[in-house]
Amino acid sequence: MPAKNDKLTPEQKKYQEFAKARETKRPIVKNCFRAFWVGGLICTLGQAISVFFVKYFNFTEENAGNPTSAVLILLSVILTGLGVYDHIAQYAGAGTAVPITGFANTVASAAIEHKSEGYVLGVGGNMFKIAGPVIAFGVVSAFAVAIIKLTLKAMGVI
Repeated sequence: MPAKNDKLTPEQKKYQEFAKARETKRPIVKNCFRAFWVGGLICTLGQAISVFFVKYFNFTEENAGNPTSAVLILLSVILTGLGVYDHIAQYAGAGTAVPITGFANTVASAAIEHKSEGYVLGVGGNMFKIAGPVIAFGVVSAFAVAIIKLTLKAMGVI
């Protein structure tokens, strides 16, 4: 199978070499560290909220997850609306995208961006354009995992 570069003209190859020589090198280790500590801080905050619900509202550890997620989503949406979450995301990259707060930020950002088009066609029609595939993939994946689990349970494996 021919390589991708085999189809390029000499001028295109020359340009690619030119662009590659001037491309800024990304600080991978620094970016990974930032993503790690900010993502860890978000998860630590989530754990603190969960402990708060268990201690002060008599939730069980299993039942505290739903209100904890709701609070994290609410905080993310508020910070997105205030423009703060975008600055945090620029600094931390994937550290803010992976937790549930990143998903809430994606939905809220799209809603805010399309508000000028109206609430139904703008906000309602566009806020799930980016997050929609994530939701669809999550539902399909959860269904597949449930089928596998039920099959293994029926076979007596688990």
